Amino acid sequence: MKLAIAGKVKGSLLQGHDEFFIGLWTLLLSVSLSFIAGIYLGAVSEVLILIPGLMVLVTPSINMRGAIAGILTSRLSSSMHLGAFEAKLERETELGDNLRSSIILTVMISAVLAVFGKLICLLTGTEVIGIAEMIIISVTSGTCAGLVVTAVGVFISVICYRKSWNLDMVGAPVVTTVGDIVTLPFLVITAILVMQLPFIGIVILGIIVLALIVWAILSMHSATKTMKDVLREGLPLLVPLCLLGIAAGVLYTNELEKLIAAAAVLILISPFMNGCGSIGGILTSRIGTEMHMGLVDAKVFPQILVWKHFFENYLYALLILPLMGLVSHYAAVLFGITTPGLVPMILLSLCAGMIVITVMNLLGYFTAVLTYRLGYDPDNFGVPVVTSSIDLVGATALISTMMFMFV
Repeated sequence: MKLAIAGKVKGSLLQGHDEFFIGLWTLLLSVSLSFIAGIYLGAVSEVLILIPGLMVLVTPSINMRGAIAGILTSRLSSSMHLGAFEAKLERETELGDNLRSSIILTVMISAVLAVFGKLICLLTGTEVIGIAEMIIISVTSGTCAGLVVTAVGVFISVICYRKSWNLDMVGAPVVTTVGDIVTLPFLVITAILVMQLPFIGIVILGIIVLALIVWAILSMHSATKTMKDVLREGLPLLVPLCLLGIAAGVLYTNELEKLIAAAAVLILISPFMNGCGSIGGILTSRIGTEMHMGLVDAKVFPQILVWKHFFENYLYALLILPLMGLVSHYAAVLFGITTPGLVPMILLSLCAGMIVITVMNLLGYFTAVLTYRLGYDPDNFGVPVVTSSIDLVGATALISTMMFMFV
């Protein structure tokens, strides 16, 4: 009997050990790839100045791609653990219905981002392009990028299902990384093309975008039960969360000249947000699954298993954050971009990152507890809340720490 119990404990420890390293390697890969977006952001800083208000869309657009795909992978992970997942794309299957819901959410949220972005720019006195151009740029680039990210989310889910990997440890980092890499180029290229179009071109593209929005609205009425569940919980959550990303975008816009003066920080933004958001996404996805399986109770005071997850997140952060600062500095040197120096960049990443991880641990856990107690699915709330909040929390932490250190 004692041998059997010891064997189970040892197996559990080995599984936890393996999962930690799967998460670590996934995070390292995702952060490394998101430097592509960071370097691109540093390289197109002039475009951000020439197209007023474009920076306002950068942060929330990237975030929403990861948040929507994060809902997808988080729900699919829970369905795998509960034995309800099938690698089929038909209607009324977990994979097929969640895929369709993600596409509808992408179109709707892209339109909301543009409207909210325009309104907040007007309220804050931030210079911005017209509302028609904002909607066309946001919906066109958001839908194109969203299709890519969603496809990757489906692909990685099927791979994890067939390989018997834990999707909770892989899904959030992968989709947020892909969102980082593809969203920014789609947004910038779309913005440049739209601003160069003649009036008739704007009208034609506007009609196409309007038709896409109408399709999304009509699809909500003919949705299956699973799709309606996702949309009913996803839309009311993501719409207000857009405001956090837009607020971060306005914050970056107002400090854009200072950011360009220390352009290595622009390179750091994408991997920093990606890494911290992915760490928070892993936490919320795991806690959501563990609540479904009865391993974690929705209590105000976290259980030992949750504290273990918190500790792992800090360990991830201590391993990854200094690397972000180091790579950002040398990438800036390599591409001839201004940098405040190696040590300041490492300290900036580490200090701001530890603040963000602390907030993400608490926010991720209590979001799961609250939603579970209210009878909602924490898989629909955890990743979006964390990845959306990371925009404003991360932007505030980065800029505040930068001002404290560099001024």
